[in-house]
Amino acid sequence: MSRNLVAPRFPNPPAQYDQRYMADLIRAFALYQQQQQNPGEGRNTTTVLTNMQTSDQGLEPGTLFRDGNGFVKVTLANQPNVAGLSATGGVGQITKTP
Repeated sequence: MSRNLVAPRFPNPPAQYDQRYMADLIRAFALYQQQQQNPGEGRNTTTVLTNMQTSDQGLEPGTLFRDGNGFVKVTLANQPNVAGLSATGGVGQITKTP
């Protein structure tokens, strides 16, 4: 296999129904299904990412996105990436006297 996985062993069927055989068969199919759903490692020489999201809002951890400065970043669960920041404030009052 290309992902260094050990293929599950599918048992040979007995001449008559055997509960242990069925349990082994179901276990092998469950392992096979789990292996097929696991994306595994990715090794690429060239990768083209199109239509990347420009913030990490709504993305699951590990997802790539492009920030406002053109850098590609990885979404982390414990590190938010603020899309924009603005603030206003005031201090005291000004009184004009003639």
